[in-house]
Amino acid sequence: MKKRLFSIAIFSTTLFGLTTSCSDDFVETEFNEALQQSELKSSNEVQSFVRGIYVSMRSPNYYGADYLGYGEVRSDEMFSNTAGGYFLNVQNYTMLSNDAYAGDTWNKIYESVAKSNIVINTNVSGFTDADFAEYLQGEAYGLRAVAFFDLLKLYGQQFSGGSVGVVLPTKYDPAALMPRASVAETEAQIDADFTKALQMMESNGSYDNAGVKTDLSINALKGLMTRFYLYKKDYAKVRSLVNDIVTSGDYSVAPAGSVGTFHSFQMNGAASNSMFELAVGINSALATDSYNYLIGLNGYANIQLKEGVVDFYSADDVRLKLITEDAGDYFVTGKYTQQNGADNIRMIRFEEVLLAGVEAELNGGSAAKALEYYNNIITNRGLAAATSITMEDLKLERLKELLGEGQRQWDLLRWGDKSFKPTDVAETMLAFPIPRKETNIANTPIVSNPGYDN
Repeated sequence: MKKRLFSIAIFSTTLFGLTTSCSDDFVETEFNEALQQSELKSSNEVQSFVRGIYVSMRSPNYYGADYLGYGEVRSDEMFSNTAGGYFLNVQNYTMLSNDAYAGDTWNKIYESVAKSNIVINTNVSGFTDADFAEYLQGEAYGLRAVAFFDLLKLYGQQFSGGSVGVVLPTKYDPAALMPRASVAETEAQIDADFTKALQMMESNGSYDNAGVKTDLSINALKGLMTRFYLYKKDYAKVRSLVNDIVTSGDYSVAPAGSVGTFHSFQMNGAASNSMFELAVGINSALATDSYNYLIGLNGYANIQLKEGVVDFYSADDVRLKLITEDAGDYFVTGKYTQQNGADNIRMIRFEEVLLAGVEAELNGGSAAKALEYYNNIITNRGLAAATSITMEDLKLERLKELLGEGQRQWDLLRWGDKSFKPTDVAETMLAFPIPRKETNIANTPIVSNPGYDN
């Protein structure tokens, strides 16, 4: 049956596993089928749907593998050697609108949006614990903001010479035919969602627990917000968010002795530098579909360092322990260690927040505070404290600290650096194609991105 990808995404709303349906009856699972004809009835049901958002986000088509890979294979630090055939069209800019990467990731992110919308639009005023439900709705607003931002980065035209953003459904409506918003409208929606999320979670802050890494906490939300406001170059906002997180005292930089060992990257839900993780575990391990399997030497060994990147690290930098040489090639093996994909997926950690603070302080803030944040990281990497720092230092440090974590392409693009793009590739190809199954729908207002299928 021919269906809109938009609809397919919305129908896949099981709590622990995701099963697509070919009808507008929502899903073919007993749990959600009972909920289709009416709103969620309790905070427990709201909480279950929030956890369902996390399930969608950890999919191999999203944060479980592919979205991280996109940020690396189109960058200056890593590339796909095409082992197993992974990321070939993405890296070579030869995708078509029926490409599986474009369609599957679009589908999975909009699935997250659909679940968020169900939570957000539930009337919780009559719940006995309405304040808890409102806190959970705040989480859903935050997760929807993340999803819209991820869609914008991948499919929006802000880096490819255009002004068209993405579709912005804010209610569950499988029959809707919606156009793409502009980039400016998409950014405004993301900002509004993050603002609403923070307001609702702080208003019901008694339910917040930064120690539970697998739930979105207020500090973790603020950490994710720093990514968006760096992209927007709203450095004052970033400075405020980072200051809140640092002064909370809830996190610390992984010390030099723990980098590359059990403490810093393998303690699911317990590392001192971890702020938010998507829970995976043995029972939900992504196996050969995981990012671990793509990047590790015991798996496909598909994503490796570009020539010369390892030379950016000095000999006494403990982060070299995270990199393994194999027949002259270098791989990040110390961050994603369980080849069965059972590692929790790290969504944001304290070091990234400090780097956001460095960048924001260097752009209109305090040079002294920027240096303080910077030294907090590098002195815990076996390096001597610096006496000054520049934006070029910051850019290199982001490469070294966040290597392999799926951030590099987006950093380069927001800095205006497109040098990683082959010179014979049109700038329009920086945006992924809008899936053909979406643009083929009769009377759809969704427009494609230029450069594909012409």
